Amino acid sequence: MAGYRGGSSVSASTGGGGSAVAAAFSTRLLLLLTLLPLALAAFAFALQWRGGMRDPAGAAWPADAQRFPGMENSPLSSSHGGAGSYFAVSSSSSSPGADCAEILGRSAASSNGISLYRGWSFDSESAITPKICITGSTSASLHQILPWLYYHKVIGVSHFFLFVEGEAAKPAVTSVLESIRGVKIIYRTKELKEKQEKSRIWNETWLAGFFYKPCNYELFVKQSLNMEMAIIMARDAGMDWIIHLDTDELIHPAGAREYSLRRLLLDVPDNVDMVIFPNYESSIERDDIKDPFTEVSMFKKNYDHLPKDTYFGLYKEATRGNPNYFLTYGNGKSAARVQEHLRPNGAHRWHNYMKSPNEIKLEEAAILHYTYTKFSDLTSRRDRCGCKPTKEDVKRCFILEFDRLAFIIASTATEEEMRNWYKEHVVWTDRDTNLKLLRKSVLTRIYAPMAIIRGLKESGVFTNAVTSAEAQSKTKSSNMGLGNKDPIQPNGTAGQSTLEGSHGKLQATVRKILEMVDTQEEAAMPPMSPPGFLELTESVTAFS
Repeated sequence: MAGYRGGSSVSASTGGGGSAVAAAFSTRLLLLLTLLPLALAAFAFALQWRGGMRDPAGAAWPADAQRFPGMENSPLSSSHGGAGSYFAVSSSSSSPGADCAEILGRSAASSNGISLYRGWSFDSESAITPKICITGSTSASLHQILPWLYYHKVIGVSHFFLFVEGEAAKPAVTSVLESIRGVKIIYRTKELKEKQEKSRIWNETWLAGFFYKPCNYELFVKQSLNMEMAIIMARDAGMDWIIHLDTDELIHPAGAREYSLRRLLLDVPDNVDMVIFPNYESSIERDDIKDPFTEVSMFKKNYDHLPKDTYFGLYKEATRGNPNYFLTYGNGKSAARVQEHLRPNGAHRWHNYMKSPNEIKLEEAAILHYTYTKFSDLTSRRDRCGCKPTKEDVKRCFILEFDRLAFIIASTATEEEMRNWYKEHVVWTDRDTNLKLLRKSVLTRIYAPMAIIRGLKESGVFTNAVTSAEAQSKTKSSNMGLGNKDPIQPNGTAGQSTLEGSHGKLQATVRKILEMVDTQEEAAMPPMSPPGFLELTESVTAFS
């Protein structure tokens, strides 16, 4: 027994020693595994703290742009831009989705004095490719033109050929616009009208059906004549692309590798002459919109960007009792490659005297059309058109049916009746319907333009443009009203002399060209509504 116990004792003693060694080893191993990641983390932190590790994303931004809009944790601010600022950002918190829009649109300037746009050089003309210009005819105020202009500068437009009249032609507006590099102002003077009445397209047949009619028809003719002039200006300025755009329209370059119109057009194949942008139409959710570019985020998609079954299946809900799917036009706008023999084909398309342009239609990019976004748009259309408010007479003034109805309402109804009509036909107040159409992608939310324009406002870009022009007018008061000294002057002498010289050559060869091209001139493409049930029925019948 003693021997047994003794052996057991030795064995137990030996086994206990082995267990102790194993336990000690395990403890040290666990300690090592614990300390190693901590040591690596501490080492990495020390390197980053001392600046040894560089953040490539952070390095791409200027030193004063440390945060994206909305990254800070401060609560949403109800006011922006400073009290009394002419371009102060208005709050849109009462609209659906406003919180998201507010975060996207609000820059760090509202809390930390930091701006993503402060210090940007909008005048830089380094080797940019392609060179893009926009031409437009406008009577809008500076409050509308400046955001429109600088937004397009941000996405890659370098030159603007603006034909101004009305409010836009006032010295307080033109003095600011003419101080911005790349902006050329052309006034609608008597001399300009006389020159345009001798232009090539005035004497051709494709535009003749729109002559000598008031209001929208007259505007359509003026736009086409102005586009003809702008082509020559674009060619002389070395532009690669030209786009005709109104100041209530923004280009939305979706589908590009970056949010850039320049990038979008750079990727267009060389054999393409014209790029068509389908238009989306604003769908406002309140009747008190003051600043559409920063308050409207919901848009109705174009027929070209929807499946046919979705478009026609939800046509009645999307139309809401109005004459057409869109309130106004639905055939988009286009960009043309600047080349020989280019001519306008109405305000929405371009053409070429020597060939049929090779065109493509973009699948994602669009023109955002902010139409009837303000209640005052009803009366403004009424005030500038001298037609009688009858169903027959309004056909002389307006091409599209909704414009005709709106004119009659604005001319015959009381203020309260107009407001009720506006809410029923223009404002999207039924949230259930909105949600359904958003889920079906008939409606869509687009925040990028809102974010860019809010950022520009908060950065003081627009205010700086105004104050800079005022400072220049004080130091050069003798030049006030004479415009800048670039080729286009208010009296049109330089720019129009170029047109006049080219016009002589064109007239000398026009018959020869028409003999060479064995085609008949088609009528200009007017603003057109999207397809409706009638068109669908006709196409089905024709197919059968």
